[in-house]
Amino acid sequence: MIALPDTAVCQSMLADGSLVAVTATRRARANRADVKCSAAGAPALAERMLQVVRLARHTEPRFDSRDQVVVSIDRAPPASERDWELAVVLADRIVRGVFQPAAPVLANGWSDAWQLGRIAGHDTAGAPEHALLGGPEGLAHLGMLTGQPDPAASVSSARAWFPLHSGGINDSLCWVEVSVYPLARADGDEEDAIAVPGLDLTQQLAVRRALAGARHFDARGLGRWRSVVRFGQPRFQGNSFELALVTADRIARGREFLPRGRVIATGCSAAWHAGRVDAVDGCEPKCALMLRDAVAGDRIVLPAAWESALPAGFAQAVREKGASVACVERIGII
Repeated sequence: MIALPDTAVCQSMLADGSLVAVTATRRARANRADVKCSAAGAPALAERMLQVVRLARHTEPRFDSRDQVVVSIDRAPPASERDWELAVVLADRIVRGVFQPAAPVLANGWSDAWQLGRIAGHDTAGAPEHALLGGPEGLAHLGMLTGQPDPAASVSSARAWFPLHSGGINDSLCWVEVSVYPLARADGDEEDAIAVPGLDLTQQLAVRRALAGARHFDARGLGRWRSVVRFGQPRFQGNSFELALVTADRIARGREFLPRGRVIATGCSAAWHAGRVDAVDGCEPKCALMLRDAVAGDRIVLPAAWESALPAGFAQAVREKGASVACVERIGII
């Protein structure tokens, strides 16, 4: 068995030519979060570091939640720079033994699609020859670190929309995206393998519990996926997003039929493990919002308990727009 390091350091070059050091430390998890990031005096930077690490882990074929990794950066780069992102990803992988470089690593690269394992490019000029540079002409994807194919080919993603209603001018439809990557073996707790970057801890827990419960409803739905959940708007309240979340997950995992357009859904459940769909508040204003923004091909999915309370003429108005509507008691019959 290969002995894993307790600490790993990866450097990155800033635009002014100076270096920053990213340090990853591994320790027993002891019921703590699997990842923690810190940047002295820069909480927004620490939050972005955490998002990058969680997203980049998505395309790793094995999942092990026994250790906690603490990632820190010795000083905050300018807010406009992102080339340090690759160094954060590599430090996290080195300390866990996922990537085992033969020499100290200097890395520059950034991405808007870490959950796919792809690296868009790097901005720093004048890096030394031994530097690991992200982008199409260098390290195009994380699979190249170990001679593997582009992991994005194995990622399945799907989106569904749900109404954000507060009674103001900002009422709109918000998307939730679920990306799944197959695990090499079923191991660990289902909720631990679901990353929800950008949401507070309470919302993250609600997302994980909803997905784990709904997957329990599927035959052999548990222990098969590493998952990332992203929201178009990370600041919202309530649980009316749950049906859209579960539907996007089922589409990504090949458990649901695809509509011609978007799935727009609202609903929650106190028993996702049984596949049950419960009602949420705000039937009339949410229906008005969904009708306003629906286009041809969209499929609106509502709790069955709403069927008798739908606004007069709602279903007809939806059909006139070329969309469709269904009121469901359970998932799997959309």
